Amino acid sequence: MDKTLIEIQDISAGYENNIVLKNVSLSVYEHDFLGIIGPNGGGKTTLIKIILSLLKPFTGKITFLGDRLKQNIGYMPQINHIDRKFPILVSEAISSGLMGVKNLTSQEKRDKVNTLIKQMGIEDIATFPIGTLSGGQMQRVLLARAIVNNPALLLLDEPNSYVDKRFEQYFYEHLRKINNNTAIVLVSHDIGSVLSNVKNIACVNGTLHYHPGTDIDGQWLEEQYSCPLDLIAHGELPHRILKKH
Repeated sequence: MDKTLIEIQDISAGYENNIVLKNVSLSVYEHDFLGIIGPNGGGKTTLIKIILSLLKPFTGKITFLGDRLKQNIGYMPQINHIDRKFPILVSEAISSGLMGVKNLTSQEKRDKVNTLIKQMGIEDIATFPIGTLSGGQMQRVLLARAIVNNPALLLLDEPNSYVDKRFEQYFYEHLRKINNNTAIVLVSHDIGSVLSNVKNIACVNGTLHYHPGTDIDGQWLEEQYSCPLDLIAHGELPHRILKKH
């Protein structure tokens, strides 16, 4: 059985006097690929901040498997949180994922960055400023930065925002390869993409409801979102929400 990497126990959290999450518990395991869905304002980002130790919960506790995990979680933020005017090149942005790493020489760091640049197929833009990149190119750079230090856990916040469907397919194929050695927690509003690619599901809407596997139906989703949803099925998997919520 896979080891537990993170154990969240009965956490309540929020900002000042506003409680966003209440009595949330969740376990993340080695080799897991967990999709986190839920409506806007339901607490998905708050949960990520707790895992990244950027927000201290009001009550409850979070336990990490060793100090190495707590200090080396790969994080890929939303594209719209990136300052494209910041004067940094693609290779430098990826290398920034190794800041604070003391057990590598400068040459070893350069080798890691160059290896990822080749794996991501971005050799031709390695010397470009990040402000000149397309959405798909930026996603590759952000993913490379998040995994350059071989994290045991990778967090992705809305990774398919501003990305065309052709690149999205490549992106998820690459995530499946990464998942061979790294647990992944993916937060997304795109239920169809999530269900088609992850192993387990959690819905965050003030509280958290965990569902092992991805064999879920519209009724379960409606109960978690607290509103009616329509799903289109492509093959056997739900693909897209149609109604606003």
